[in-house]
Amino acid sequence: MWGLSRKGGMVQKPEDHLTWNAEDGEALIARVHRSNLPRADAERVEWVIRMYFYVVFALQEAKLSAQRLRSLLCGQRPEPSPEASSAAGQADSDGPHASAVLEADAGGAGTTGPQAPPGASPRAERAQPAGGHRLGTGCLGAAAYAGATRVECRHEELAVGQRCPVCGQGTLYKLPAGVEIRIDGHALLSAIHYELEKLRCSACGVIFTAGLPDGVGEEKYSAQARAVLAVSRYYLGVPGYRLQGYQAMLGVPVPDATQWDQIEVVGDCAYKVFAQMEREAAQGELIFHDDTAVRILSLIKENHDRVAAAQAQGVSTPNERTGMHTTALVVQVGEHTAILYYSSRCHAGENLQRLLDKREAGRDKPLAMSDALASNEVADESKLIRCHCLAHGRRKFSDLEAVFPHECQVVLEVLSQVFDHDEQARKEQLSPQARLSYHQAQSQPLMEALKTWLDTQLEDHLVEPNSALGKAIGYMQKHWETLTRFLSVPGAPLDNNLAERALKLFIRQRNNSLFYKSTHSAYIASVLTSLIATCLYAGVNAVEYLMTLQEHRHEVFADPAAWLPWAYANSRASP
Repeated sequence: MWGLSRKGGMVQKPEDHLTWNAEDGEALIARVHRSNLPRADAERVEWVIRMYFYVVFALQEAKLSAQRLRSLLCGQRPEPSPEASSAAGQADSDGPHASAVLEADAGGAGTTGPQAPPGASPRAERAQPAGGHRLGTGCLGAAAYAGATRVECRHEELAVGQRCPVCGQGTLYKLPAGVEIRIDGHALLSAIHYELEKLRCSACGVIFTAGLPDGVGEEKYSAQARAVLAVSRYYLGVPGYRLQGYQAMLGVPVPDATQWDQIEVVGDCAYKVFAQMEREAAQGELIFHDDTAVRILSLIKENHDRVAAAQAQGVSTPNERTGMHTTALVVQVGEHTAILYYSSRCHAGENLQRLLDKREAGRDKPLAMSDALASNEVADESKLIRCHCLAHGRRKFSDLEAVFPHECQVVLEVLSQVFDHDEQARKEQLSPQARLSYHQAQSQPLMEALKTWLDTQLEDHLVEPNSALGKAIGYMQKHWETLTRFLSVPGAPLDNNLAERALKLFIRQRNNSLFYKSTHSAYIASVLTSLIATCLYAGVNAVEYLMTLQEHRHEVFADPAAWLPWAYANSRASP
């Protein structure tokens, strides 16, 4: 089978798959050196063989990116000169195609580049802060240590109103206190050893035991200890066995099984609030959603049983679903944001559908932002306004920038300006309608010109449709309406970054502790991670919030709506 390379030559594609082991490779290298090939040619063949084994190993171990592989095999592509880049954006629009041969100003060499859409200008360089470092870096002020214990230090010999001990004439008056910060270290869980004095009567033998100090609870693990365990597991991503070893090293042992028992107590106090947050989120106006992989041991075992049963019937793969997913739904509900997680066999579209089933009748269609995977679609797409992530479309071109620098630069420059316009609208805190008008005035001409340029590339056969660049252009054309929803619907976002950032909490858990034992433990993780993430987004102390849910469990069950992360501080029972 033959194919046409980008250089115009013919490249033969091998029809059969070939697998070598290390012994075969070394034997082949030895035969090459014993052959009649010139020494230089034999060394080149040896390099090719050894490169094959290195690439296979690196790909199997996921140690090699596509860009690195391209650099190894093809070498680094030269960066386009500033003259060539500017020439690519100023092609003659009178020509029959969207590309033209331009003469470089400096050397006079001809450079072929695509025609940029009208109105697309090079992206302005961002202003760099003076001082040699990024803004916001450096020492933290004392106000950042809101949770620090405050200790007042007073003069031992001086007081307000006394004579100055230096000049003897003036009197001392009070100034704002100076501040010094000292950082100490503790275990995540600390223990207090109470020794209760016991007295026994010599006559009757009755034993009198001293009581615990006021404020000491009856349970061994306090509400704060349980909350810290939940946050360390589902926010920090610390697995139980690792925390067990750390606590034992510091002399406060907490077995991993005990940690789970205490975390389950927190989940028992929180699941009602999670269900209420689902009902609130179902009425939201904007929903970001995305998926990531998850491992649940009970489902993995179920998969093995299904595969074995299918093979016993002579079928290679079972008909039942075997995938496992964690879905993140980030929902804007009025002025608040709810973050919901689900870990199960259901993908993002099914979890979104279940949420929409709880939506009250008569409400306007919500905006749903995701990437263009079919697994993100719901059963009835007409019940929502679908938006697709423009950053995903941009990424398809940025990944190809090293191979098609001029063509990709045209797209990237336009999209960079569009994202800059959206950032400007955010900084100015424009209303949804004002933001829409701003994008229609600033971004719509750029996007319309880009659409014309994309269509021209395929219609005039300037780009092979089955090439990587052609597929990237086809993706933009196929989803153009949903990718540009921000130009027609007030409040429509440009990207799905919010859901992808939300998924990082579960990815952190997966990277640190690999799996959940059962669907129940995955459900507890979903409930607590949802509440913790929502607290973080709302600026609420998650540890204090989980403590409050435990201390007011009966009130929480009676009225969970009053104990949502953004509302619990105003609850009558809240401290």
